[in-house]
Amino acid sequence: MSVRQDVFYMARAIQLAKRGRYTTDPNPRVGCVLVRNNVVIGEGWHVKAGLGHAEVEALKNVHDTQGATVYVTLEPCSHHGKTPPCCDALIKAGVSRVVAAMQDPNPQVSGRGLAKLKAAGIEVSCGVLQEDAIALNRGFIKRMTENRPFVRSKLAMSLDGRTAMASGESKWITSAQARADVHRLRAESSAILTGINTVLADDPALNARVAWDVVQPVRVVLDSGLNMPVTARMAKLPGRNLILTCSRDDQKQQALQEIGFEIYQLADKNARLDLHAVMNFLAQQQINEVLVEAGSILNGALLSEGLVDEWVVYMAPCILGDQGRGLFSLPGLQQMADKKQLKLLDVRQVGQDLKLTYTPIP
Repeated sequence: MSVRQDVFYMARAIQLAKRGRYTTDPNPRVGCVLVRNNVVIGEGWHVKAGLGHAEVEALKNVHDTQGATVYVTLEPCSHHGKTPPCCDALIKAGVSRVVAAMQDPNPQVSGRGLAKLKAAGIEVSCGVLQEDAIALNRGFIKRMTENRPFVRSKLAMSLDGRTAMASGESKWITSAQARADVHRLRAESSAILTGINTVLADDPALNARVAWDVVQPVRVVLDSGLNMPVTARMAKLPGRNLILTCSRDDQKQQALQEIGFEIYQLADKNARLDLHAVMNFLAQQQINEVLVEAGSILNGALLSEGLVDEWVVYMAPCILGDQGRGLFSLPGLQQMADKKQLKLLDVRQVGQDLKLTYTPIP
């Protein structure tokens, strides 16, 4: 196969992998294409954790795979998990070549799958459309390599940078189209993170209301003092509700556990939750991608600690005035030299609003 053909078929494999964008957690999104004599003979993608991996799905309905080339967006696994190793299935199928977009980021298995295929006499290539494959699984990669999830914060503001009126009223700053786009972001996420002040003010549901199959994100509330009301709306919804706290009030903890909340005590920093400990804990919970939907205090703290990988800001064509609430609480910023710098990645219109995507500048 030529380089051009490798890129063509790998692009198709990445396209297939994206079909698992909302359902594969905590596993990575993976697609696979089988090609022989420049003809696609099989395709597959990982649909859900516990079900067949992309390679196995691609092989499933193909009777003769002898001499085929396999294009897969992630190095085939070489270990037994919930399913048998994909390497063994490919070797048994008699394929002659495997092209992977990237190695498995898990340091315990990275490279072993490719080595096993080489040892079986299969030609191996790696790195075709690697950047596209990395973008597809940013959270899984970050969890495997840095022991924390990929964190994206969603913010909505007026033209004058306000998130709500002085009273706290904020529904609705943005258009229905922008709010629908937020539900898509929720559906992509493993967890939605907020602070107790947002829960007390808005009583949010924090679920993805979309028209397609989705693994609902875990709801995570940072509640240092265990002030979560037992009447909270999210307690009545299906799925996991986690409260992370540094309080040791057993009575409050028991009352919340009785209505279904999972309570975890983590390290504190200046009487508030240590946000680095929070991210490490979420990684231990196999959470790949976190969407932050919070107020200025938590967003300011996350910005200060450098824990947000991507900021998504919806800017509405309205003015809320100088008494409105701001995006970030950053009391430590006194001089222009202290400013927090962001890099603009993308601008697009969603309904009447602008969707601005930023990444922090180290």
